[in-house]
Amino acid sequence: MARDMSDEDILKMELEQFQKEVKNTREPVSKTAQAAEDPLIKGVPEDKNRGCIIT
Repeated sequence: MARDMSDEDILKMELEQFQKEVKNTREPVSKTAQAAEDPLIKGVPEDKNRGCIIT
């Protein structure tokens, strides 16, 4: 899709996206993080870790 768009069209699309995002309320990570429930922070228990194979 972006290949069919001119540079001007792409810039307009990016500007529209930025205008939407600027309206979002921002919260500090320290206030919103759920560290006790986040497996990326806490880790996965060995008995529940099935691993991952990338082929």
